[in-house]
Amino acid sequence: MSSTTTTRRTPTRTARRTRAAVAAAVATAAVLAGCGTTGGTTGASAGGDGAAEEIRRLEIMAPADPGGGWDASARALSASMESEGLVGSTQVTNVGGAGGTVGLAELSGERSEDFLMVMGLVMVGAIETNASQATLADTTPIARLTAEDEVVVVPAASPYESIDDLIADMQARGGDVSIAGGSAGGTDHILAGLIAQAGDVPIEDLNYIPFSGGGESLAALIGNQVDAGISGIGEYAESIESGDLRPLAVSGAEPVEGIDAPTLTEAGYDVELSNWRGVVAPPGISDEARERLTALVEETHASEAWQAELTERGWEDTFLVGEEFDTFLAEEEVRVREVLTDLGLVQ
Repeated sequence: MSSTTTTRRTPTRTARRTRAAVAAAVATAAVLAGCGTTGGTTGASAGGDGAAEEIRRLEIMAPADPGGGWDASARALSASMESEGLVGSTQVTNVGGAGGTVGLAELSGERSEDFLMVMGLVMVGAIETNASQATLADTTPIARLTAEDEVVVVPAASPYESIDDLIADMQARGGDVSIAGGSAGGTDHILAGLIAQAGDVPIEDLNYIPFSGGGESLAALIGNQVDAGISGIGEYAESIESGDLRPLAVSGAEPVEGIDAPTLTEAGYDVELSNWRGVVAPPGISDEARERLTALVEETHASEAWQAELTERGWEDTFLVGEEFDTFLAEEEVRVREVLTDLGLVQ
């Protein structure tokens, strides 16, 4: 089997994280034999029960430049599917721009049914902040795959010893307290807004300073140019380990191994947020194609190769398919829209 990779821009650093991986799943989902196919596929051969019998060539789009989380997810899927013999071959393409909405617009016109696009929480926010004409309604949801928690940090010399200290100062000094993070309207910004709301800090007093990536915000933190920072754990893990940054809280449901900080919920703030990632297919595909792609992703999730990717990359396994994923997406759209409206980023 062969894999063809097409990229368009210069790679950036792929984040790693420190959470221990979930143990490997052992069950393998079966695909109904003999269903009709389109878009360059053939029906399952007699006795065949795997996606490899049906999908000769799968294209996976990462709607971002090479090197980031979506790109890493696309390539991990590709490698796992091929090594397990679940498809004939895969092709990974990168279509970067506008928080994934450039790729989303391209997906809306895709005609192949053997096609997946990686997406996630960042895209949900970008659709709103960019007033994207293409929305998640222009996709066929397939599965949620992984999540990475966020972490709130301060420079080592900071007077803030806890998340309570930071929020108390935000209450007292308002916009004089600066918080660094990724692009405006992204996951980091959303979390900053949720923390402000939970800490009774007027949203107009939130002084969020966006940077293009974790590296730039890290430099601002270590240079004591900002008071605090928010990013995915992988972006700050090395600086936390070295002692250059002090973690105050993590954003997920449980503490993170290697990060000496409580969850926001444990600290008394009703906030839980993870930077989740999933896959969707083009709009308007047949029911048979959706079942085929769902079964393929289920088989991939259950494979040893994918579980090894989770372990190596430190991704949390948050697998969700079917109506549960549909419901999750709808709830996320509502939650993100409300936060971004409160932040004044959307009308």
